[in-house]
Amino acid sequence: MNMKWQFTAAFLVSLACAVGFGLVALLVDAERLAQFDAVVMSWIQGWRSPALTSVMKFFTFIGAGLPAVVISGFIMFILYTLLGFRRELIFFLWVTVGSALLNVALKSIFQRTRPDINRIIDASGYSFPSGHSMAAFSVYGVVTFLLWKHIHNKAARVALLCAAAAMILVIGISRVYLGVHYPSDVVGAYLASGFWLTFSVWFFQRYEHRRGR
Repeated sequence: MNMKWQFTAAFLVSLACAVGFGLVALLVDAERLAQFDAVVMSWIQGWRSPALTSVMKFFTFIGAGLPAVVISGFIMFILYTLLGFRRELIFFLWVTVGSALLNVALKSIFQRTRPDINRIIDASGYSFPSGHSMAAFSVYGVVTFLLWKHIHNKAARVALLCAAAAMILVIGISRVYLGVHYPSDVVGAYLASGFWLTFSVWFFQRYEHRRGR
């Protein structure tokens, strides 16, 4: 894929995510997703067991504030110290910090209350979109983007993509499983972070292309 098509693809994906988030947000605000949320929550929470609850608590823990900061710090250390990726480090911070600020702004706009039944853990703040899910999508998404072009082995690329997708998916599911988010909160979070990540990729690639001329 040539550079022009990469720019176009990144921009179109970001636009699609923005439109998708807007539609989900409108449906959430109009309470049109209540049945969808109820059905999906019932199915996910129907798998509850002591062992699976421990697993889900672990994944929701590593997506929380301090663990997420530690993981991000470790990634930044590798990018800057071991690999020497200076501009990539700045881009990583841009995506992750920007995603966190976007989540705060969106929650303050929509002010959706969290589910109040079948909770396993306590959680404060508004519900839409899920902060854990946005953070997971941003962190593992940007790491995948940064490492992808430096990994040329096809099997290693597939492993990287599968690992990132699994982390993003399981952290999102854990929030529904534990009863602190609606499924639509997670879907909205993925779309919001998808927009921010792909828009940032589009901007970063254009900058790198012009810088390399």
